[in-house]
Amino acid sequence: MKKIFKEFKDFISKGNIIDLAVAVIIGNAFNAIISSLVKNIIMPLLSLATGGVSVADWKWVITPGDTAAGITETALYYGLFIQSVIDFIIIAFCIFVALKLMLKIKAGFGTINNKISDNILTGEDKSEMKNRGLNPKNKDDVLSYKKMKAEAAAKLEAERLLKEQEEKLKNPTELDLLKEIRDLLKER
Repeated sequence: MKKIFKEFKDFISKGNIIDLAVAVIIGNAFNAIISSLVKNIIMPLLSLATGGVSVADWKWVITPGDTAAGITETALYYGLFIQSVIDFIIIAFCIFVALKLMLKIKAGFGTINNKISDNILTGEDKSEMKNRGLNPKNKDDVLSYKKMKAEAAAKLEAERLLKEQEEKLKNPTELDLLKEIRDLLKER
């Protein structure tokens, strides 16, 4: 059991995992915003331009349905396909614009970062950097130091969470014990 926790601690303390989790969360939020833009703003305007008919309702009826006779309609709903293509194009364009803005902002921060790198470090940070052989005026050294500090903070947080989890395992609640018994019974 300790080996699993150690492997989990090593896994979670890698910086890439946290970056990936943040990217997935932001991606989902961005997708929700863009999907809402397409569904609630752009498509109603497009249906207004097409005479009030929603693009998703466009279809080619192969055999008409008859409700009195109980015959259902058979149709190709090409409008749904067009709707998906439009969604894709708009989402791709919005991602393109967002990335372009982010790169522009990042480039702007790069020039600013060179000018204010002294101001973002405390005296303690500067002395610690010097003790480690890093130059507080060198942008790459500052970024390396900040990354190292962030990784150390993430590692401490992971260790805290791991200890908290170990405490739960040492002092399980009645519900935890019942779940464990249930799981053991399922295995048999």
